[in-house]
Amino acid sequence: MTYPWDDSRRAFADAAECFVRTAALVGDRWDRPGLGEWDVRALVGHTSRSLLTVEAYLARPATTAEVGSAADYYRAIRTAAVGPDAVARGRAAGAALGADPATAVAGIAARVLPLVETCDGTELLTTIVGGMRLADYLPTRTFELTVHTADLATALGVPVEVPATAAAQALRVVADLAATDGLAGPLLLAATGRASLPADFTVL
Repeated sequence: MTYPWDDSRRAFADAAECFVRTAALVGDRWDRPGLGEWDVRALVGHTSRSLLTVEAYLARPATTAEVGSAADYYRAIRTAAVGPDAVARGRAAGAALGADPATAVAGIAARVLPLVETCDGTELLTTIVGGMRLADYLPTRTFELTVHTADLATALGVPVEVPATAAAQALRVVADLAATDGLAGPLLLAATGRASLPADFTVL
C-alpha cells in the first residue's frame, strides 16, 4: 500500500518531534536498560537512525524502485534486522550521539525534517534492500520512530503518548503485514478482546 504523501510527511514529522521530546526526558539515565541488549543510549541511537537513513539514502539516488511498499521493505529486511549486527549498530549509533545525546537527537531532527519538507515523495532513493520511492520508505521510518519512542517511554517509566498521525500510519504498516502474511485473524481477535497473543507474536 502507498500512503498519501501529505499524510506520511506529517506523520513522520510528528513521530520525530515526539522522539525528540521523549529523549529530552532521559536526563542521566543513558545507562539504564532500554530494549533487549540495548541500554537507553543504544535504543536512542538506533531510533535516531530512522532520521539519519532518510538523509543518507536521499543522497544516494536510485534509478528504479525495486521495493514497492513499506510492508515489502519489512519482508526484505527480516533476516538482516535481528542478530548481533543489529545490536552492534544500535550501540555504535548511541555512541555517535556524543556527550549530550538528547541535544544531538534534536539537532538531527532539525536537519532532517526540513529536508523531507522539500520532497514530494517521488524521489528514488537507495535503501539497504534496493531502490524505493521516498513515499514508500518514509512510513517505515515513522513506524520505527513510533515504536521505539514507545519503547523509550517504557524504559523511562513515563506515559506512552503516541501522536495520532504517527500511530495511524504505524498501525497501517502492521495491518498490511498481518493481512498479507496470514496473521490478521489472531491479531483481530486480540485487538477486540477475544483472545490473547503469544508472548513472541510479531508481524515483523
